[in-house]
Amino acid sequence: MSTLYTVHPSPLGELLIAGPEPGALASITVPGQKGGARVLPDWRRDDAAFVEATRQLDAYFAGELKEFDLTLATRGSEFRERIWAALDRLPYGSTVTYGELTVMAGLEPRSVRAVGGAVGSNPLMVVRPCHRVVGANGSLTGYAGGLDRKRWLLALEGVL
Repeated sequence: MSTLYTVHPSPLGELLIAGPEPGALASITVPGQKGGARVLPDWRRDDAAFVEATRQLDAYFAGELKEFDLTLATRGSEFRERIWAALDRLPYGSTVTYGELTVMAGLEPRSVRAVGGAVGSNPLMVVRPCHRVVGANGSLTGYAGGLDRKRWLLALEGVL
């Protein structure tokens, strides 16, 4: 079975949206994203496969949507899935530190560096809000899509 994908314009640049079946999101990538997905030879473009995702993304970027309701089809280690589930619970317009996210995930404080790695490997840019995680002093750090995009997303949500 090949991966389905589409590309969609956004204020962050052209999004590459991919998944194993229509409506199931495995990846949302922005141009130049560190570790971002790339279209592989066995992938098949299907612009109709992610209509609901693109509709919700457009509404979010327009400031009309605060919570996504999409089918997620990411795969990661048990540890990463645990961190990503904690990210999914972060409310619109809020931020947490990596240390706070570590506690939210029920982990020991010494796990904070590994938590940062899991946040950095988030395959669902924007939909899974890794942009809401900040440094211990509130600084904008560590965003695979670039700090300008992180700043833009937090400004959209009224944090900056």
